[in-house]
Amino acid sequence: MAFCSSCGGQVADGVTVCPACGHSTATTAAPAAPAVIPAVQTGSGLTDNVAGMLAYLSIIPAIIFLVMEPYNRNRFIRFHSFQSIFFCVASVVAWVALVIISKVLGIIPILGPFIAILLWIALCLASLIAWIILLIKASQGVMYKLPFIGDLAEKQANA
Repeated sequence: MAFCSSCGGQVADGVTVCPACGHSTATTAAPAAPAVIPAVQTGSGLTDNVAGMLAYLSIIPAIIFLVMEPYNRNRFIRFHSFQSIFFCVASVVAWVALVIISKVLGIIPILGPFIAILLWIALCLASLIAWIILLIKASQGVMYKLPFIGDLAEKQANA
């Protein structure tokens, strides 16, 4: 079974046109893990890896890529857009949880605020490092999956 290079859908052997998107599938093959996607030009002048990288700049480009026509058919861009959205949501949830933990730790004199500051530094550094890794991997054309979040993004991108 081969895969369409445009939408990522499965194409039966011997078929030259993808039944889902109509793209030519003459030289497509099953992607290896981790999937390295060649820099394919979309209809607007952006290559797939640049669009995937732009999805991580904030939640707004990710949503735009999921709504706009040439991008929402591309599995690579959809994956990175969903992973960006899920990463932002997870970051907000972690931030809210750490605010609550910090308030509870504030009750403990001297040691509590110190532990809260260390937790905030750890959360900020972990988020920054993960964000930089996601940007680099998307620019290289790799569908790098974060634990749990990447699986959710992959399910949404394939739907």
